[in-house]
Amino acid sequence: MTILHASDLHFGVPHRPVVAEALIRFVEEVSPAAIVISGDLTQRAKAREYRAARDFLDRLPPVPLVVTAGNHDVPLYRVWERLFAPYRNYRRYIASRLDTVLDLPAGGGAPGLRIVALNSAAPLAAIVNGRLTDRQLDFAAAAFAEIPKRAQRVLVVHHNLLLPGNGEPVPTLPRAPHVLHRAEEWGVDVVLSGHIHRTHLAWSGGRAARDAARGIPVVITGTTSSNRGRGPETGLNSLNLVAVDGSGVDVTVYLYRGDASRFLAHENRRFTRRA
Repeated sequence: MTILHASDLHFGVPHRPVVAEALIRFVEEVSPAAIVISGDLTQRAKAREYRAARDFLDRLPPVPLVVTAGNHDVPLYRVWERLFAPYRNYRRYIASRLDTVLDLPAGGGAPGLRIVALNSAAPLAAIVNGRLTDRQLDFAAAAFAEIPKRAQRVLVVHHNLLLPGNGEPVPTLPRAPHVLHRAEEWGVDVVLSGHIHRTHLAWSGGRAARDAARGIPVVITGTTSSNRGRGPETGLNSLNLVAVDGSGVDVTVYLYRGDASRFLAHENRRFTRRA
């Protein structure tokens, strides 16, 4: 099954509407089985930014959609709101639940692929770097344990669980090695995230994607529709097509080309499942 993986739309001042329009056209062209948007829909969690994000989501083709919150989706400077109602606008305009499960059925109605999205935003502490609680990890463990062993498993969080291979250093989610170890125990096929505004594809064990399998694939996409690209993707916008099957995970990275007004394939990497 093929998942379109986008992230860091940043509706607000950094948002690039022309690229968001290209994203809608791209979804129509590729017809993915599902869309994952791994956080930071807004820049400052303002109601008008959320309304714009909601309007955009409603214009996407009718494909199963998974959205999770990012650190920019809770108010930073509106301290009272951040302390007492950090997800008020997110719940009003995007989704009532913060940790979610989506099934893409195989034949007979059984789950062929389950996507578990965990909210890694932390409005009270570690605002930038985020966090995942033990309760959330137990939620994911139970969700993945419910499905047949042959079903594929995808974990979605906003914050990066690995350091990028180049560019400025970015701290990982606290307890990232523990989270990745748990994900491997659950039989997760691939982890999807964003936050660092540049593409990074690697095995959780630290090996490059072209090397022998170790751990599980971690797929980080850059910012899909803002002007906040970093490192090698400064000034660029990216998204991924992630194909998950019984033998592994195939990732194609797409970059937006202004001269073509569309996303075009940039690179492809194959993660082969361990025996």
